Amino acid sequence: MQSDTKPLPDRLSLVFATFFGVGSAPVAPGTFGSLAALPVFLLIRRLPLKGYLAVIATLFLAGMKASGSAEKTWGKDPSRVVIDEVVGMLLTLISRPSGPVSIGVGFLIFRILDILKPPPVGTLDRTVKGGLGIMADDMAAGLIGALFLTLLGPQAEKLWTRRS
Repeated sequence: MQSDTKPLPDRLSLVFATFFGVGSAPVAPGTFGSLAALPVFLLIRRLPLKGYLAVIATLFLAGMKASGSAEKTWGKDPSRVVIDEVVGMLLTLISRPSGPVSIGVGFLIFRILDILKPPPVGTLDRTVKGGLGIMADDMAAGLIGALFLTLLGPQAEKLWTRRS
């Protein structure tokens, strides 16, 4: 069944899964999805930690449902679904860095983890099915990315400002 003949809630779910069309990028939709998370991050980064986590949890749950619906329409783990990258990127930035270098480092760390899929990221990608599976590997990459960014981010800012 084509997505344009689906009921409105199903079509809206597909729009959300592609993060409002970002996933339709002709190349590197995951990278564009990760980039699309940055304006969201800038909007929510000043929230208290509980609020920031609530946004991530809400996007995760909605993304899991939307991803499952997208998988039924487009097949297993379709590349145009990028809500998982948005949520994983926001999780990587959970320390809520304010400097552009730290944010950039977080972006690079997340993309590397999402592309290379080291354990447990790759294990989740291969074994967990449906909407949860689509979201789970990016959540793992986001958690690992958050750890790396917490360790590397402040040093990256210091190195950058020394060179400028």
